Amino acid sequence: MDFTGPEGLVFDIPGSSRMVLRHLVLDLNGTLALDGRLLPGVAEALVALKDLLAVHIVTADTFGTAASLSDMDGVRVHRLPSGQPGGEAKAEFVVSLGPDHCAVMGNGANDAAMMRKAALGIAVLGPEGCVPDVLAAAAVVVRDPVAGFELLLYPKRLAATLRP
Repeated sequence: MDFTGPEGLVFDIPGSSRMVLRHLVLDLNGTLALDGRLLPGVAEALVALKDLLAVHIVTADTFGTAASLSDMDGVRVHRLPSGQPGGEAKAEFVVSLGPDHCAVMGNGANDAAMMRKAALGIAVLGPEGCVPDVLAAAAVVVRDPVAGFELLLYPKRLAATLRP
């Protein structure tokens, strides 16, 4: 897939390698939203990130609220195809973007496969909890999505966490 957007974020991890992120792929329900409503601070953080990364929300749209997100300029909402396991579809989406340049954020069973494909996986241990497969696949675990966004907005935080 060809998505034009920001040049991306460069992270130099001391004692490790350079990471160049161009895409942020986000799960909606359970990660960014609870019962179909965005968690506090998410919309504001997405606005800040969309100038740095191409922001993609992938969702099965369980609560039917994904259409309301299209009002956020610069955030692309992708509904998962019906009849295909969500985890497989999310992983394929990350691969189509170029997984070496993707950061992903999720919490549910259908997020583990995309987490394993991406350059950076951020597990969110939010109000719905987080499945063990996502925790095992993630590079970082955060308490809520805003804390995950702040790792990207303040690169020294991420570098400090990932440095060996």
